[in-house]
Amino acid sequence: MDDTLVHLSEKIKKALKEDLIAFSIEKGELTLQVKRHTIVKILVYLRDHKDFLFKQLIDLCGVDYPDHPERFEVVYHLLSLKHNCRLRLKLATDETHAVPSVTSVYNAANWFEREAWDMYGIKFENHPDLRRLLTDYNFEGHPLRKDFPLTGFVEVRYDDDQERVVYESLNLPQAYRHFDFLSPWEGSSSVLPGDEKALTKKI
Repeated sequence: MDDTLVHLSEKIKKALKEDLIAFSIEKGELTLQVKRHTIVKILVYLRDHKDFLFKQLIDLCGVDYPDHPERFEVVYHLLSLKHNCRLRLKLATDETHAVPSVTSVYNAANWFEREAWDMYGIKFENHPDLRRLLTDYNFEGHPLRKDFPLTGFVEVRYDDDQERVVYESLNLPQAYRHFDFLSPWEGSSSVLPGDEKALTKKI
């Protein structure tokens, strides 16, 4: 299988030339790092050329690396039924630079891109309907970002009496505590067998 991937990677490397930044084969999977502005051209080529025929977009997702100059990666997973192989493409972007939408290449990209926008705030240029998908329309922020706060000021729930979604002040009944992970019963007056180490002072 690795020989097949090496052969495929060489053909793609020759075809894409300057649009390809890097490629790697790890754990039996071929991954390409490509330039952001060329993604539509690349996917059309990989979909239509007889040597590749990656007709299916299996998934499109985002990844957040806050310490990178371009903190987001957009990852595309493709499948070629004709040649029985899969391919992963990655590109880098940030909060301000939009990624070209690939909905014109794969219809399945529509909701995938909306999800990436909703969860990470990744913008997609020329998307036909870039709205939130998994959160409420009035939701602020993007919950899968690594720096997204874990607490907020309101919560959303469905009220059976009012028969609508309501926003209510968030009440945290318990203050944050420090856990040393020595015992799940920290703060309890009773000590279970085997938990004596939780009471032992560290030297």
